[in-house]
Amino acid sequence: MTVQSTTPIIVVEEGRVASAGLSSASAAWAKANGFTGKLGQALALPGPDGTVAGQLFGAGNADDRTPLFLGLAAAKLSAGDYHLEGAYGDAQLAALGFRLGAYHFDRYRSGKVPPRIVSPNDADSAEADLLVEAAFLARDLINTPTNDLGPDAFDAAIREFAHARGMTCKAVVGGDLLSSNFPMIHAVGRAASQPPRLMDLGWGKDTNPKITLVGKGVTFDTGGLDIKNAAGMLLMKKDMGGAANVLGLAHAIVSAGLPVRLRVLIPIVENAISADSFRPGDVLKSRKGLTVEIGNTDAEGRLILADALALADEESPDLLLDMATLTGAARVALGPELPALFSTDDHLAQDLMASGLKVDDPLWQMPLWSPYDAMLASRIADVNNVGTGGFAVRLWQRCFSGGLLTGRRPGYTSTSWPGRPRLAQVARLGVPTTEYDRSMTCSGSATPNVDDSGGWSKDPLPQLIQHPLPECHDTRQAGFGLRGDQIVCSRPRNALGKG
Repeated sequence: MTVQSTTPIIVVEEGRVASAGLSSASAAWAKANGFTGKLGQALALPGPDGTVAGQLFGAGNADDRTPLFLGLAAAKLSAGDYHLEGAYGDAQLAALGFRLGAYHFDRYRSGKVPPRIVSPNDADSAEADLLVEAAFLARDLINTPTNDLGPDAFDAAIREFAHARGMTCKAVVGGDLLSSNFPMIHAVGRAASQPPRLMDLGWGKDTNPKITLVGKGVTFDTGGLDIKNAAGMLLMKKDMGGAANVLGLAHAIVSAGLPVRLRVLIPIVENAISADSFRPGDVLKSRKGLTVEIGNTDAEGRLILADALALADEESPDLLLDMATLTGAARVALGPELPALFSTDDHLAQDLMASGLKVDDPLWQMPLWSPYDAMLASRIADVNNVGTGGFAVRLWQRCFSGGLLTGRRPGYTSTSWPGRPRLAQVARLGVPTTEYDRSMTCSGSATPNVDDSGGWSKDPLPQLIQHPLPECHDTRQAGFGLRGDQIVCSRPRNALGKG
């Protein structure tokens, strides 16, 4: 596919039609049809033979548009091959936004053929390919219903994923979770017909910086004995969104050949209801040795993650990232489109927020206030899994040592975001440019370049993932969805002081 064989998308800023370099006929056509360059406006330009000679697309003004605004164009255009002209801005983000916005989940029906784009010459096509592949991998997993992606099927999909990328893969399944000291993963998943498990993937040289990714893999969440209502249960197939996202991130890391030692931990359960369900009032022992009173069985994600994070922290990785659909308290505070960050390291949080703004991934830092630990108090155990306020993140910090940073991604929204389908759940990570520790330093641009050999020429931890999550077309679902995605990362203890 070459530029000569494709249809141009001419991107025009608001009020700049006259200076957009259009022919007199095209300018007159735009004026007659009220095209002013307003953000999201689209207008087909007729050719002399009556065919479509091009597409005008409005970029709005600088205050209106976001870095991935061309995702709106992909959502509006019909199938075809296109290239970009005009005021499309950063070539890399323009191409990436368009391709992300063209996503459709069509496993169970015939979907429309998405438009395709020829990336501008100054865009890094190799990097864009990795990010889009990672995004679509995560979206497809999350969109797949639980009858086709329960614990057994998810296990099989992860094994296939690991084998295709030359990763090691181990699993601790069913009763072996107890003998291997993962009691809370077992307790949450034991009621389901398919046993719970912990997947452990590895890749890279042991001498490289250790990066560990942990993702919540609840394939369906009824709420347990504290059962959800129908509306709250409707979208619970996506409660494994954190696991899907870390798999997408792992794909990008491995495909890029980054010089890291990568480990991926995914606790997989279905929070089902049966005679063997764990109960409100039960006291569970965690891998870390702390006891946890169950105040609500619908707060199960933090339980399985505490065991997985405790395992991750035992080898003191240089960077630990966790992603999960977890709690809505931050959403109440900041609304559905602004994720909250909690960090014990203000410099890391500031770098994340600055990096996020560059790639349309805003974050907002919230305080981690140690006196709130009292809100998780239990009269009979070390902690309760729910408290008097929305501060479950402190439970995680108590259940594994080391620093902690979390960021909640927004839930399903009723408005379109550029580069993201309408009603789409978004969870994207921009890794900042900062010094994590003495052995792993990032410098320069947050978006890396690929050198001639196909490796990353700088930034061992570049901005790797930008992936909207599941697509949803039923407007009844707009008000429901995630209690909130969380991204958790920690530095080693010697970088933060005593945990």
